[in-house]
Amino acid sequence: MRSSLVALCLAAGSAPLLAACPDFLNQDVKPLGKTDTVNLCERYAGKPMLIVNTASHCGFTPQFKGLEKLYKAYRDKGLVVAGFPSDDFKQEADSATETAKVCYVNYGVTFDMYSEVHVKGSDAHPLFRELGAKTEEPSWNFNKYLVDKDGNVVAHFGSMTSPEDKDLQAAIEKLL
Repeated sequence: MRSSLVALCLAAGSAPLLAACPDFLNQDVKPLGKTDTVNLCERYAGKPMLIVNTASHCGFTPQFKGLEKLYKAYRDKGLVVAGFPSDDFKQEADSATETAKVCYVNYGVTFDMYSEVHVKGSDAHPLFRELGAKTEEPSWNFNKYLVDKDGNVVAHFGSMTSPEDKDLQAAIEKLL
């Protein structure tokens, strides 16, 4: 599909949309509770992103409420929030069904959530490997990474930074 998009763009006399997408974002991932995959570059091209490693049974899990509030406040200005559950800290639900219930039912999440990935160490998903290399590897759940519309990693906020934090909100507003 990507090659046909590139061909279409070239035929139209423009540069391919995906040409500027960094490799770490050019990843196929599975939305939580779905069987098909989506490509992060295709889905989020040209949009600033807040990427978060999440867990369903963590003391920071209530941050889902604040992340949802951030998403609703900034989505019309282009912000994407993408959550990636991980059991690297042994606090994720035992099944995707349970994870989905925590996110969608318990916390009313409407931003994009994806299937469980590793976020640290040699098994880290390429997305989190690069986020960690550019800033800091997650040392716990609910690390927040800001990526600008061009795919540059511009900021990292640790678990202790709540979604309501003024510095996080200022960094988001700067991207928009």
